[in-house]
Amino acid sequence: MAVYSMTGYGCATAGAAANSENPSFSGVGVTVELRSVNSRFLDLAFRLPDDLRGLEPALRELIGGGFRRGKIELRLAGQREADNHWPQPSPEQLMRLAQLEGTVQTWLPKAPPLSVHEALNWCRGASAAEKLDEPALEAARQAIVALREARAREGERLVGVLMERIGRLRELAAQAKPLLPAVVQRQQQRFLDRWNEALQMAGAGQAVSEESQRDRALNEAAAFAIRIDVAEELSRLGAHLDEIERLLKAGGEIGKRLDFLIQELHREANTLGSKSAALELTGISVEMKVAIEQMREQVQNLE
Repeated sequence: MAVYSMTGYGCATAGAAANSENPSFSGVGVTVELRSVNSRFLDLAFRLPDDLRGLEPALRELIGGGFRRGKIELRLAGQREADNHWPQPSPEQLMRLAQLEGTVQTWLPKAPPLSVHEALNWCRGASAAEKLDEPALEAARQAIVALREARAREGERLVGVLMERIGRLRELAAQAKPLLPAVVQRQQQRFLDRWNEALQMAGAGQAVSEESQRDRALNEAAAFAIRIDVAEELSRLGAHLDEIERLLKAGGEIGKRLDFLIQELHREANTLGSKSAALELTGISVEMKVAIEQMREQVQNLE
């Protein structure tokens, strides 16, 4: 299953070509544009002409069936191939127009009669208004398909970026593991050196034997080693990376789950930094946080 980004653009036009055989409708079409950016939920905004406001519920249902998350803006506009493409008025239209003109002149005797240009404009507008609903919905369906394809392409690119960051975090974890024994050994030797210095300063009148003091120093070093041990954090970090990689390969609506796992990665990297007793581990922790932050920015764009 594909992984979809919430960022994309889709556009489609319907109506003009499909109705080219109908002289009263030829040259009239509908263009639908869909723009999508990231959002925690599905947030829809519509920019519709006044005569097509009634299509909003149907358009909302179409978009809701194709997407689960993202801020999506739909723009719909009617278009004509040329302003000089005039319709062929039907007798029914002309009869209706004549009745309306007669009614107006009955109440407004000074009203001027309709010109041919005004009559043709009225017929063209009436024909388009009657026949734009279905082309608008068809254009919306095509635009939704185009937007899904664009979001899939962007999602594929984001998966590549995330897999690269996962590889980088695994490298950093692998660099940290060999450093732990050396750090513990250095700290143990440091404790012993300090105890030896303390014994020399105290002189021979010490009531506690040198061997006992050495054992105490070793115990302190062991306790410190437990406090700075980050093996558990590295193990959990590796498990989170495995789960992220599994979700990316499985695909689907994984954005919210990945967002939670990124927070867990941040937690482990912060703990690693707080326990760090060596400059090398501190540097690794900082690099991990940078890579995780880069992943978080990308994950926020996934559906």
